[in-house]
Amino acid sequence: MILFVTILAFALMIFIHELGHYWTARRFGVGIEKFSIGFGKPLFRFMRKGVQWQIGWIPLGGYVKMHGENPDEEVEDAQRELSFQHKAWWQRALIAFSGPFANLILGLIFFIASFLFPIHLEDHYPVIHSVQGKWTDLMQPRDSLITINKQPVQGYWEALGLLSAKEDNSIQLMRNNEPLTVEIPAAQIDSLIRSLSPVMSTQIGEVYTGMSAWRAGIRSGDVVVAVDSVQVDDWYEMRQKILGSPSDSVLLTLLRDGKVIKRAVVLESNVTLGEERLIGITNTQPVKSQQRFNIKQAFGYGTASAFGFIGRNYAGLFKLFAKPEQLARNIGGPVMIASMSNQVGAKGISYLVLFFGSISLILMIMNLLPIPILDGGHILFCLIEGIIRRPVSLKVQAILQRIGLTLLLLLMILAFYGDISKLLMRMMAN
Repeated sequence: MILFVTILAFALMIFIHELGHYWTARRFGVGIEKFSIGFGKPLFRFMRKGVQWQIGWIPLGGYVKMHGENPDEEVEDAQRELSFQHKAWWQRALIAFSGPFANLILGLIFFIASFLFPIHLEDHYPVIHSVQGKWTDLMQPRDSLITINKQPVQGYWEALGLLSAKEDNSIQLMRNNEPLTVEIPAAQIDSLIRSLSPVMSTQIGEVYTGMSAWRAGIRSGDVVVAVDSVQVDDWYEMRQKILGSPSDSVLLTLLRDGKVIKRAVVLESNVTLGEERLIGITNTQPVKSQQRFNIKQAFGYGTASAFGFIGRNYAGLFKLFAKPEQLARNIGGPVMIASMSNQVGAKGISYLVLFFGSISLILMIMNLLPIPILDGGHILFCLIEGIIRRPVSLKVQAILQRIGLTLLLLLMILAFYGDISKLLMRMMAN
């Protein structure tokens, strides 16, 4: 069911993208010949107001065929007003930009809508694992947080979120089955939060699709009992031994359904984390709750989250261009998207809608890359024309578009190869 919803959502993203091109082209008087979702021979088509609407059998994108869009296409004088190539450079740039912009709007809608559904939250038990600095005089490991400013708490991060930076705070603890109250000045809240950490077991919560732990066959719910044959008792100790390993892989001893299994996992660098290596797992958070937001809150949180996501992805792309050798590990295709949608969908509808919003925004980001054959490449040609006051020569455009098409095909092949190889490695591990 989730896979079917994902296919429909992806089709919607393509339709909205092409509709952006279509609508703006119509506004500027460009003739439209064909509107296609998918490529190749049409499975379904019909004519409406002189436009052929169709669904192609290769569901990897779509296109809007505009009158006179090819630079070398001869256009009769009577048809010049309808020709894309005979429009002003800024009009052509806006037509190219409208597709990615439509994906931005759709992504924003998805992000905002995700906050309107009940959000399933996860948290740690409100039990302190360690205390640092001056706060050791007031708090101790294994202290349980009972109330914050007289409000009962169930989770660790929930408790920290109730601390006030404007008024002094009263924290009720449970230590050795005895209640204890401590007073914390408002000005010291940041210092307190930085000094505390919650109790975390070595049980794995989430395994990120496509990453080395996932490829090694590790599953959510597995309990790590040893790293390289050295016993670990908590998540902090486990993490330190994994990240501090002198080799490029670690041997994890796991407890699964009462059985002990071992998995060799490769430590991989990630383009967004610099030199830090990871395997792609998170710790389990056993405290479950739900949170709801009103429309105003959803709009604010959704908008901020969407633009934050865009900023992080552009920063990640910049780092990826600086380290192209990491491209194969950081690219995913339709198979990974489908697998991730199942994983995300299991967490609830709000997360699935947020995932769809993320894909829509990624489509915008990728289409705006200044690569010939993509919208960003068309925009670049138009901007150059606006600066030099003449179109880029057809020969140069043709050469650059062939290069762009080759790069795009190579990326698609790399994505499919990466998807299939990761799935095979996980199947073999299991």
